[in-house]
Amino acid sequence: MTGADPAAVGEPAACGEPAADRGAGPVAGLATADVVPSRGRRIASFARRAVLMELRVYESVGRMIARRPKISSGAVGFGYHGPVLTILIVFIALSALEIPIVDLIVKRWPPVRIGFLILGIWGVTWMLGLLFAYFTRPHTVGPEGIRVREGMEIDLLVPWDDVTSIRIVPTRVDHEPGTPKIGRVFDEGGERICAIRMGSETNIDVRFERPLTVTLPGLAPKGGVHHVDALRFWVDDPKALLAAVRGHVPVE
Repeated sequence: MTGADPAAVGEPAACGEPAADRGAGPVAGLATADVVPSRGRRIASFARRAVLMELRVYESVGRMIARRPKISSGAVGFGYHGPVLTILIVFIALSALEIPIVDLIVKRWPPVRIGFLILGIWGVTWMLGLLFAYFTRPHTVGPEGIRVREGMEIDLLVPWDDVTSIRIVPTRVDHEPGTPKIGRVFDEGGERICAIRMGSETNIDVRFERPLTVTLPGLAPKGGVHHVDALRFWVDDPKALLAAVRGHVPVE
């Protein structure tokens, strides 16, 4: 996916500042905010994220109709929706099919019928917005660096000056029942890794010159600010992405 969107130029980065102190914050390598946020902060964070995602739904629908993906001037976009495309289409189809079925069941009660109709249309619109976000918010490689995205929330910018190498490394996380689920940020071999997975998989590994500060959706410990040594993510065409990266940083 290629193109340019003037509105995307100068977009604030959620990632890209080197960590001044790897041990900063209550827990080394974890969020600099409180590790256990208060109930009030959790409610406020949830409300902000809900509003943001609702707005992103309609933004994504508008961008899809206008055929204007969020790609900065001079950058090239790369899709990452492959592992989840089929399941999203199935959910959208089932949600759309549910509307007339429910309408037949509750048509004798007009107030209930109208309520379910509004709810059904909103649900399908939301699912379409989520699907379109994967198309209109791709990863990008451009003059500013690599921008790694995921759906409607994650948007991480990694400047070229902070990258030492990038290579294709397929990884998969299989969650076993009864074991803790591995989050987006975890320790591996003495390093702090941030993994933006699609369907439990990543295939690109980016190594940094020094620990990099990334900001993830939500609050600590899963979200918030983290200092990481590497970033992993999924792209549908890893060879094409590496070809675009050549000339900026070493490619393995």
